[in-house]
Amino acid sequence: MVRNVPVGGDAPVAIQSMCNTATTDASATLAQIEGLVKAGCHIVRLAVPNREAVKAFANIRKKTDVPLVADIHFQADLAVAAFDAGADKVRINPGNIGGEAKVRAIVDAAKKAGAPIRVGVNSGSVEKEILKKHGGATPDALVESAAASVAMMQRLEFDNLVFSIKASDVVTTIQACRAFAGQFDFPQHIGITESGTVRTGTIRSSVGLGTLLAQGIGDTIRVSLAGDPLQEVRVCKEILKSLGLAKGPTVIACPTCGRTQIDVAGLAEKVEDMVAGMTADIKIAVMGCVVNGPGEAKEADVGMAGGKGSGEIFVRGEVVEKVKEEDMLDRLMAHVHGAITNVE
Repeated sequence: MVRNVPVGGDAPVAIQSMCNTATTDASATLAQIEGLVKAGCHIVRLAVPNREAVKAFANIRKKTDVPLVADIHFQADLAVAAFDAGADKVRINPGNIGGEAKVRAIVDAAKKAGAPIRVGVNSGSVEKEILKKHGGATPDALVESAAASVAMMQRLEFDNLVFSIKASDVVTTIQACRAFAGQFDFPQHIGITESGTVRTGTIRSSVGLGTLLAQGIGDTIRVSLAGDPLQEVRVCKEILKSLGLAKGPTVIACPTCGRTQIDVAGLAEKVEDMVAGMTADIKIAVMGCVVNGPGEAKEADVGMAGGKGSGEIFVRGEVVEKVKEEDMLDRLMAHVHGAITNVE
């Protein structure tokens, strides 16, 4: 349990993101947390690089009920302090935290708090001797590093753990997570670390996470993008919805052709923004022409098909209303809200 969010077993896959605000700026961080949750995020991680951030974390904790994870590197004392500040989970990398004695202090704090620890194993922080043995951060090297952490935690008699094994290389990440899942039964947080910009990172993360999730691997996910964290949450939701692992509106749109006389892409993006955060399991279609639009999107609950200066609104393939182009978005959303009411 990460506060009130179950992780692993038969629980739904939880969406995570990480604030890119300075944790010491509590007001900005709280505003970003609120936006992430509204977009569909379940667990939020905050960077805790120093004592000032610990104090701010404690203040933030008092002002939100969202599950918060403290991200700690190098300094075990900050991890202990983060649990005291109300962290619902602490993320550490045993390879850079300073040895087993310091990990023991963190484990003792976790036991006292009744909270889990996320053990992170990244391609950039694998132990030197393991890298030398395998000739680099190979899948086997990542799994061996994770296995060493499992053995350490067993010695410390602590099993309230989530593991994350990540590389910037998609295939390496897939192979390592698959191998770890074959050896151990701990929940996994999956992602492609440093995946890139919103465009390339979305593609690479979708391939990597989608492959693992389709194989039943992954209990929490994060799409790590160089951009607005809100984009991470939206991509996570679409990955999960595409695999039937989460509910929520799905917006489909035609690729356009020479018959198209409306701004399909612009309208579809506006619809996506307007339904973001909704949980109703409906399909919405934005089609470029009235010739094939309703027929091609028969599976959609609600849709619109544009013509020259006007268009049609259809519900389950049947045209229900003809409207002017400037009214299309408003009328479409009116029918979307009606469909949501019927679904709920």
